[in-house]
Order: sequence, then C-alpha cells, then structure tokens
Amino acid sequence: MKSKNKIIQISCDGGAATGKSTGAKLISKKYGLKYLSSGLLYRYASYLIIKNRPKKIYTFINKRFKKIKIHKLNKINLHTPEISELSALIAKQKKIRNILKDFQVNFINSNSKVCIEGRDIGTVIMPKADVKFFFTCNLNTAAKRRFNELKRKNRNIKFSEVKKAMRIRDKLDRSRKNSPLIKPKNAVIVPTDKLKNIKGMLNKMSEVVEKKIIDKYGSWNYRPK
Repeated sequence: MKSKNKIIQISCDGGAATGKSTGAKLISKKYGLKYLSSGLLYRYASYLIIKNRPKKIYTFINKRFKKIKIHKLNKINLHTPEISELSALIAKQKKIRNILKDFQVNFINSNSKVCIEGRDIGTVIMPKADVKFFFTCNLNTAAKRRFNELKRKNRNIKFSEVKKAMRIRDKLDRSRKNSPLIKPKNAVIVPTDKLKNIKGMLNKMSEVVEKKIIDKYGSWNYRPK
C-alpha cells in the first residue's frame, strides 16, 4: 500500500504548558500530517463571543464554525487574559464542546493523515487514533515555560500568578463533568520535564509513531523531513 493511501491519526493530550503543542507540531511537520489545536478552537470561540456579544451564543458559534478558516486563526491574538479566562469557562459547556467536536470530526474525516492536540483528543475526539500521546510535566516547570512565553510577549505578570492560574485551570480540566482531562487508554506518556531537550522528545515520539504504523501497514514509506 502506498503511503498516500494510509490513514494515520495521532492524538496529543496534556495539561497547560506540558509540551503537547510543541510535540504535535514537530511530529506533524516531520511526517507531513495535518495539524490542529483544539485549544485554539476554544480560544477562537471565546474571541468571537467577546467581540460580538451574541444573544444566542450556541447558534452564533455553530454558524461561525461552519465558515472557519484554520490558517487565519494564527493572525488573531487569541492569548489575551480575557480570552484565556473565558475559554476555560466555555470548555465546561456541553453544547460548545459538541459544536467544536463536530468541527474536529469533520477535520479528521476530510484528511487521511492528522495530528490533533488538546485535552480530550484520545478519549473523545479520536478514540481510535493509531498513536496516542499523553504529555506530563511538573507544575513548577510548566509554569516557568508559560511565564517565559508571556514575558516574551511583554506581558507584565508575576510568576506566582501564572503558577496559580495554571493550577486552577488543570484542576478544572481534570474535574469537569464533560470530557475531563485524563490519560487515554494505551497512550504513551511523554514526560517533558524529564527529557533533556526537544530533540529527545521528537526522537521518543518518532520511534512510537514509526513502530505503530509499521505494525499497522507492514511497511513505512515516509521519508522523514
């Protein structure tokens, strides 16, 4: 079977600043997979709500997500404090989650090779993914990553505030009733705070991906970039 006919699905789940976005982007680039961040979708939904103040939120979001252009999201600042706060709240809303789930399922059905990162990908969005990764990182290290990221954007913020916000967010994600953050069944743990560098993370993920695909198709025809 030629590689172009292969169906490859990879899920990357984990809490805030655990490295799932970096890992998902690297593995997508290396193997030519279509990448999608579910977190970015929730941030975009929050951005739309804040900007438009719709009276019928669910109808409005459902309509807008039928016309969404993924590549345009990177041109919008979706990392403001207001958006971050609202995205954590709407993530608990079942109707919002269902709208965004439908969008992600359509994305999967429209692309044969995908890598999606978020908090419920391997459990809800793509439960039959060929490869499932679950990223972990101790809170202090994760908070430092997020703090440095925000400082580069000239945000006037204290490390203690970042750490507290992340602790609260992870608690909300793990305890919410709808699609809580949990380790998917058969997921490979990627402990980014224990790996030496990004190269080490990519090597670990690549070994898993190539073994899984060879086991599934009997061969690997990709030439990694």
